[in-house]
Amino acid sequence: MRSKDPETRYHDQVRKQRKALEEYAAHEIEWADDLLTWYRAKKMDMPDDEYRAVAFFKNHEYLRKPGSLTLLYSMYKRCMAELPEPTPEIAFDLLAFRFRMYAETLWQGGYDVWQSR
Repeated sequence: MRSKDPETRYHDQVRKQRKALEEYAAHEIEWADDLLTWYRAKKMDMPDDEYRAVAFFKNHEYLRKPGSLTLLYSMYKRCMAELPEPTPEIAFDLLAFRFRMYAETLWQGGYDVWQSR
């Protein structure tokens, strides 16, 4: 059996990475909807930084800002590794914290120009 040439291997790898990022974005859009719903149910105002991260996913801003989704995906992996397992008692707090970290990551990465610090 012949091995694939380098260009074909590269395109296969890029396709796999793109698919993983698309699945991640779809997953985070669902969680952004859930976070909005939870804030509405608690009748609380969402902090601006969390709202910016939610809007980033809901408005598909990652499509206009190359590299931003990869940066957020690396933050997601870090959060999942470092944060405790979600339980029903702390699930809302962990999700809100994760979106605050997304906002901070976007700001530090230079992708969020609307926030002034």
